[in-house]
Amino acid sequence: MKKIIIKTLVVFIAVFGIINIKLLKAQESHQNITLTDIWASATFYPNMPKDVYHMNDGKHYCILENRIMLNEYSYKDDKNPKTIIRTSKLIPKGKDKGIPFDDYKFNAHESKILIATNQEPIYRHSTHATYYIFDIKTGKLTLLSDTGKQGLATFSPDGFNVAFIRNNNLFVKNIKNNVENQITNDGLYNNIINGSPDWVYEEEFGFTKAFFWSPDGSKIAFYKFDESKVKEFFLTEYNNLYPEEYKYKYPKAGEDNSIVSIYVYNIESKTTKKMDIGKETNQYIPRIKWTQDSNVLSIQRMNRLQNKLEILLADANTGNFKVVYTEKNKYYIDITDNLTFLKDNKHFIFTNETNGYNHIYLYYINGKLIRQLTKGNWEVEKIKGVDNKNEIIYYISSETSPVNRDLYAIKLDGTDKVKLSTKQGTNKVSFSKGYKYYINTFSDANTPPYITVNATDGKKIRVLEDNAHIIKATKNYGFTKKEFFSFKTSDTVELNAWMIKPPNFDSTKKYPVFMYVYGGPGSQTVKNDWGYFDFAWFQMLAQKGYITVSVDNRGTGARGEEFEKCTYMELGKLETIDQIESAKYLGNLNYIDSNRIGIFGWSYGGYMSILCMTKGADYFKSAIAVAPVTNWRYYDNIYTERFMRTPQENPNGYDDNSPINYVKKLKGKLLLIHGTADDNVHLQNSMELINSLVNANKQFEMQLYPNKNHGIYGGYTRLHLYTKMTDFILKNL
Repeated sequence: MKKIIIKTLVVFIAVFGIINIKLLKAQESHQNITLTDIWASATFYPNMPKDVYHMNDGKHYCILENRIMLNEYSYKDDKNPKTIIRTSKLIPKGKDKGIPFDDYKFNAHESKILIATNQEPIYRHSTHATYYIFDIKTGKLTLLSDTGKQGLATFSPDGFNVAFIRNNNLFVKNIKNNVENQITNDGLYNNIINGSPDWVYEEEFGFTKAFFWSPDGSKIAFYKFDESKVKEFFLTEYNNLYPEEYKYKYPKAGEDNSIVSIYVYNIESKTTKKMDIGKETNQYIPRIKWTQDSNVLSIQRMNRLQNKLEILLADANTGNFKVVYTEKNKYYIDITDNLTFLKDNKHFIFTNETNGYNHIYLYYINGKLIRQLTKGNWEVEKIKGVDNKNEIIYYISSETSPVNRDLYAIKLDGTDKVKLSTKQGTNKVSFSKGYKYYINTFSDANTPPYITVNATDGKKIRVLEDNAHIIKATKNYGFTKKEFFSFKTSDTVELNAWMIKPPNFDSTKKYPVFMYVYGGPGSQTVKNDWGYFDFAWFQMLAQKGYITVSVDNRGTGARGEEFEKCTYMELGKLETIDQIESAKYLGNLNYIDSNRIGIFGWSYGGYMSILCMTKGADYFKSAIAVAPVTNWRYYDNIYTERFMRTPQENPNGYDDNSPINYVKKLKGKLLLIHGTADDNVHLQNSMELINSLVNANKQFEMQLYPNKNHGIYGGYTRLHLYTKMTDFILKNL
């Protein structure tokens, strides 16, 4: 086909001799992007190594491939990989067929593997499963426990035991003598949880496993959540003749939380000791972590307002503690996983924003500050590892630009800072044992993930995945470049943004604009990385003649504390002003039709979309709001109170920027979408908005997805959802 086109063009040029080569290239035909390509065929979905495990020898790593085999590779080359397990060989006793596995974990000696199969969700991120232990040497497959599915099964560091959760209780299985020991007995659904977090801790503090082996495997530290006073929320499941109710504990803003306590179980003595975390129960324990000493547990303690954070060092045998670190903030403190205790057990490193940007600090174990290790008007995003032998810290930062993420190394004395990543974009890394190698996943706004093995000096050793098929697809389908730009609002606030223009863009024409927004605290939609499905959808809209734009308003991340936290106590106010200012700026560009600007967002972005369509009714013609918060009173307390305090303390902050109170301003077309089983942003949000819309006699469109959660996916759901949204855009923008 391509040869025929080229021959035709040659003849055309020969006959007429006046055709501009540039024009011919612009007019070369491309395939039209379809929603089937995006959501059914996964044409633009990149290949990514799954479940990478770095082996103890520092020379090899493992990848779970297609859920059917676990292969071991050398960092230096990918020739002759060693297959450790095939599912066809994983045949449980009494069965005639091998099991697929969803997850795996090696023991410390890499002689045995925990295999999870038949995983089922608990909350949005947590699961339970059937676990087996596979002995690599003998090939024997053993069921971990035969009395119900387990959650979070984890080998002890010495390899002799496996801890797991079942029915809200913590268990330890000794795999040498095959004895199962129940550590807690008070676990009860919607009442007491041992060893795993309640819903709000999982969602907002970002962890699913709430028990931790000590370094020598002699003890387990674990959380206990007493959620008896937390109010229940009901979700309706439409599966049978009579719908069923699902009840779970969900603490809304200003409401009671679980009372959290911390315990340490001693494997040898079979005794449990409660750690002293103070008398206050209306507080948070967002992290616990063992130091290098199996007798000393670190506990992070935070007040309900989330503007004071302490690190306690607790004696695991007595429960007594001392405070070694205290941080206060006039706004709030973000929780990270950057606390690292060094191997000498005399020092730790941590990040904080005490100078206005998130940076790394070195402390003595008693909490005395030694030095600040990184400095500048940029943010350290994550500490990725510490090479104790060579005294080097590896971290990801936004030093080159708020839209980029680069890998750096710095010595523990603050010298010899080196930028290891070489391409401008986003880098995500995982290090080998011993820090001789790392696997780097690079992408930018127009380049799909490019995955390499690198030496720790940054030198590329080999390519794991170049996603050449995606690059080819973007060319075949005529993707246009995502272009970054910035502008100043009338308040002289500089905002970062990107734009995707239609193919054969003509600056003398007027184009409609489709804005994409999230806008929540610390978030970013304007990043120099690959956007997966939404990027392909925006390209499809570009082919249909729309310009797509996204702008990071005030409150978003990577630009320092003051830019991010200026929305404190009044979420939605400044963010909406900035998005309206963005629409004004775009509307003044010669090639944009100011009467055809629409906006779309999901979750916090759905909240923003509705505010823009009401407060900014004169500037937006249409909006799509998916799973929106409509009043922060309806959302969970950890997230909401971090930025707003409680409704009792800040009632105006909650109500003054609730779109429910501005529906009378609505002029354009609104599409409201929600999953009925959304356990995160409840359908209640949309229902309360609908009440106000009806009372104001404002027409709108609505699409519900029965039994779908906040992600609204499964089967053909996403294809249906994006078809609905595309049709709405074509009709109303």
